[in-house]
Amino acid sequence: MLVYLLRRIAQSIFVALAMMVIVFFGIYMVGNPVDILISPDATPAEIEATMERFGFDQPIWMQFLTFLGNALQGDLGRSFVHGEPAVQLILHYMPATLELAALGLFFSVLIGVPLGVYAGYKSDRWQGRAIMTGSIFGFSLPNFWVGMLLILIFAVELRWLPSTGRGDTVEVLGVRLSIFAEGGLQYMILPALTLALYKASLVTRLARAGTQEALVQDYVKFARAKGVSETRILFVHVLKNIMIPIVTVLGLELGSMIAFAVVTETVFAWPGMGKLLIDSILTLDRPVIVAYLMMTVLIFITINLIVDVIYTLLDPRVRISGAAS
Repeated sequence: MLVYLLRRIAQSIFVALAMMVIVFFGIYMVGNPVDILISPDATPAEIEATMERFGFDQPIWMQFLTFLGNALQGDLGRSFVHGEPAVQLILHYMPATLELAALGLFFSVLIGVPLGVYAGYKSDRWQGRAIMTGSIFGFSLPNFWVGMLLILIFAVELRWLPSTGRGDTVEVLGVRLSIFAEGGLQYMILPALTLALYKASLVTRLARAGTQEALVQDYVKFARAKGVSETRILFVHVLKNIMIPIVTVLGLELGSMIAFAVVTETVFAWPGMGKLLIDSILTLDRPVIVAYLMMTVLIFITINLIVDVIYTLLDPRVRISGAAS
């Protein structure tokens, strides 16, 4: 297990460094933020002074080496617009995105697993076919359209839930969160459901496929022969054995929820990292864009590593096959 863990950590470090190169050159070779940072009436001397102050007068490879040296010390630069360290700015907006993604993942599991298990159990009946047809809509409908539809129904017509904003927050272990604030959860329901729709459809299909495969196994036949109820067979014996692929996919999907919540945060005016990214792109705030992308990469890598470790604990064959290779 230790050898496997060390190998995965080494691979993660290599991926992080490779992505750092791609992200830096992909962002710093596009556009010229000086055109936005200073007045159009600025003199050539003022333009040159601004470029020198931000290091834009140096060759791109020299800028990368400076960035790399600072990044290894945890410094990804200072925001051109806000004048704060980019990492500190990202961390300020991160809790809003993380709690929204976590609630969205919870909704996707809460909706997808029971529907998928039931659809697998009733695969040859109209109930199973109806559930799978509904999952197609979950894959097909764009997030921004779903978000606007939910706002129209639940905020405008029924007036049950607020349409935009984050509401009140409370401090928990030094972090501002909405989910524990009075009335804060109601602000999260619509954007979390919007995030969860696609993931719930994915989980439904995974759970259905796993259930169909598990129902023909010998342990299910033995359980039925012993008189175990169908409910216990489905939600104890079957569910336990289909959780390995579901856990793997959910771990990866949590990372994608965090990274790609940009559209949902924009539709619901949710003050998270996605909204900060859009604002930074509009102003060519390179340090913030790079910091966002690098922290997203690190989140993906960390989640993948944790999922792999959990996978090996659930199925030791993965560890054995990895050691053999």
